Amino acid sequence: MSNKSMRQQFADTMLDIGQKDDQLVVLVGDISHFILQPFAKACPGRYYNIGICEPTIISMAAGLSKVKMHPVIHTIAPFLLERGFEQIKLDFCYQQLGGNIITVGSAFDYSNLGCTHHCYGDFALLKTLPRTQILYPSSTSEFDILFRQAYQNDFLTVYRLPSESHDFHFKPADIKLGKGIKIKEGNNLTIIVTGPHLKIAVAAEDSLKNSGWDTEIIYIHTIKPLDEEMVFNSIKKTKKVLVIEEHMQSGGLGDSVLRAIKDINDFQFESLAIPDMFVTGYGTYQDHCNTLGFTKDGIVSKITTSFNKES
Repeated sequence: MSNKSMRQQFADTMLDIGQKDDQLVVLVGDISHFILQPFAKACPGRYYNIGICEPTIISMAAGLSKVKMHPVIHTIAPFLLERGFEQIKLDFCYQQLGGNIITVGSAFDYSNLGCTHHCYGDFALLKTLPRTQILYPSSTSEFDILFRQAYQNDFLTVYRLPSESHDFHFKPADIKLGKGIKIKEGNNLTIIVTGPHLKIAVAAEDSLKNSGWDTEIIYIHTIKPLDEEMVFNSIKKTKKVLVIEEHMQSGGLGDSVLRAIKDINDFQFESLAIPDMFVTGYGTYQDHCNTLGFTKDGIVSKITTSFNKES
């Protein structure tokens, strides 16, 4: 796995595509400016640093989409998605325009800056808008492949880029928008995980196996549209599911999973997510993960206390 950061992969992908597609335009909110300079030089007239004017960036990008350009909007998640929500709703979704939003500052990545820089309700917020796609690629190859698959379509596609990676390498052919990736087959428990916490889900598997759990692990990089068929078939088989997501409990991947499996009888559901409250502590990203239970031991404890293998 490459040591390249997700943000650097974003810049490299823009440079490569921008030199081949003269309809790609990148607009930023005074962030990632340095690493996008190669794109700015190679693609003159198609890079704009708009500054701290997030609603304006969105409206400008919608105008570019209207004239058949492929806009990419990039800045910190809460500033872009929460501050600019009205413009996303009206300028893109209501007008049925395609475009791309690429955020950094996933959930509590900016751990030491507090709630102003946190964004753990983005899935819920975006799912209320028609004609949106929500992607959470958590490795550099995923982002590169998924962006190429989606950036020209007619949807508003939002890419949530985390600062951490799960460190798994997938075959390029297995990375498809709207499709989950089955990491491991199992028979009596399903773990559905999104984001960088795939690595702790896999790390927990040995301990779970020693306790009698035959765990099926499904990795989800596309929150919307969800691979409902894979989710349904797995939980119909195992009858037990734990959803792990770095998002608040309300409105996230867990809620989408519940809708997908509503016709299954007698299943058990649990969620390892951010409680519906502000994360008010300060510290490192890992400090927050430890506190919220996003650890190998946290997964094992959640399953041990929530599920009965015999039921």
